[in-house]
Amino acid sequence: MENTPSHIKAWIYSEYGKTQEVLKLDANIPIPETKEDQVLIKVVAAGLNPLDYERTLGYYQSFSTPLPAVPGYDVAGEVVKIGSQVTKFKIGDEVYGDINEIALQNLKTIGSLAEYTTAEEKVLAHKPSNLSFAEAAGLPAAILTAYQGLERIEFSAGKSILVLGGAGGVGTLVIQIAKNVFGASKIAATASTTKLELLRELGADLPIDYTKENYEELPEKFDVVYDTVGESGRALKAIKEGGKVITIVEPETPPAIPFEVTSNGLELEKLQPYLESGKVKAVLDPKGPFPFTQAIEAFSHLETNRAIGKVVIHPIP
Repeated sequence: MENTPSHIKAWIYSEYGKTQEVLKLDANIPIPETKEDQVLIKVVAAGLNPLDYERTLGYYQSFSTPLPAVPGYDVAGEVVKIGSQVTKFKIGDEVYGDINEIALQNLKTIGSLAEYTTAEEKVLAHKPSNLSFAEAAGLPAAILTAYQGLERIEFSAGKSILVLGGAGGVGTLVIQIAKNVFGASKIAATASTTKLELLRELGADLPIDYTKENYEELPEKFDVVYDTVGESGRALKAIKEGGKVITIVEPETPPAIPFEVTSNGLELEKLQPYLESGKVKAVLDPKGPFPFTQAIEAFSHLETNRAIGKVVIHPIP
């Protein structure tokens, strides 16, 4: 075990509000305790998710961790300490994962926007050797949301899919996983005009410019619509008879199926061959990665809802 400090730097909020107003960089936060089933991670990169700033705004006060709290779900870094029950990892291993098993339950007080954080062994996986820490930090919550959502609706080879928000953090991975893991017969995806070429590069057969076309009015209908933008009502008009809509944004319009991710290191490992072969790639927003000192700017960019792929903080500190 390396000589870990007793206190660390982290972005922390002590009251609810906009990230630009309540998130502060504190250099004197006690390092989190490592429990028996956890590892202590020296954070190298962290990925941001909308849930981070929604929690900061106080949307989930009844579920969330008491304040003050450090945001951040996605992490990539190096194991520097292991609990007595940990068997999968050793000190020095490079790991990545979503440190909170359930999005709004038993949340870590010290999230991934810190020099060090802790996570249970079961939510972590070894970092694919061909990925940078920044790329790895952009994957966990989004790739698991994409994969588990497709599993949830029993997606399979030969089916067609329409991805709403194809250039976003989850959408970019739904396209790739539907094509390369599940064997989709046809993939359509929506984005704004400047992002259509990215959709093609990721494997979409039919890029749809949502600023010019209404996807629900297209003559072609789909077996599945994966909604990452909160349009499940419109999406129901774009499915074939017997088709399904899955949505990760509330409120859902029945019979659209709402879905929330569960962090799972074993599933990350299951997807590792696709990452190592390059069939599935991390898509990072071109404005980043943002250095640790610019976390506020990173959140401001994420909050525009115009980010491409994932917004990542790197290096830390």
